[in-house]
Amino acid sequence: MDSSDLYRDITDSAHSAPGWVQSAFEVWTEYGLLIFGVLFISVWWRARGQRNPQAMALAVLAPLATAVAYVVSESVKLVVTEERPCRAVARAAASLAECPAPGDWSFPSNHSAIAGAAAVALALALRRLVLLTVPMALLMAYSRVFVGVHYPHDVAVGVVGGGIFAAVFVLALTGPISRIAAAMRTSGNPAALWFTGPGSARRP
Repeated sequence: MDSSDLYRDITDSAHSAPGWVQSAFEVWTEYGLLIFGVLFISVWWRARGQRNPQAMALAVLAPLATAVAYVVSESVKLVVTEERPCRAVARAAASLAECPAPGDWSFPSNHSAIAGAAAVALALALRRLVLLTVPMALLMAYSRVFVGVHYPHDVAVGVVGGGIFAAVFVLALTGPISRIAAAMRTSGNPAALWFTGPGSARRP
């Protein structure tokens, strides 16, 4: 799989873009994942007041699926050991972001895998979020090529693979985690009740 030509095209366009566009992509690629973290907390907090314990299960599984997707992505990196394009592609424009150190492999893109997993898991937890999370994930994936630290195929596999993994992970575990959440709500344990919220416990 060789997407060097597309990599050159995107990095060339990055260098011809206005300075504010370059800066925006640099900030997004560095800190954009934090927005997913804020969404995880928001979805969890919302689920605390939901009657159905499945809402809490989906809220808990969203960050967990994302974390496991990252571990899977990093494990694949250690097997494939693809060099970063900012060192390997001849005649390419210099990367806008600092090229990661040797041994920090390129395939797949961890940022893209995290974004893809988070986007899908959050959308499963709260459907209307898909209109926000999917564009965010695609923008994160594109930004990794734009700043010059990944090939296009790195981010494509990362975002799609992360999303598929998260969907399977969440759907497989929603039932068991829902039962655990329901049990926690009726356990009488203050810490458990704080975490899961009262849900239907306050309802007749």
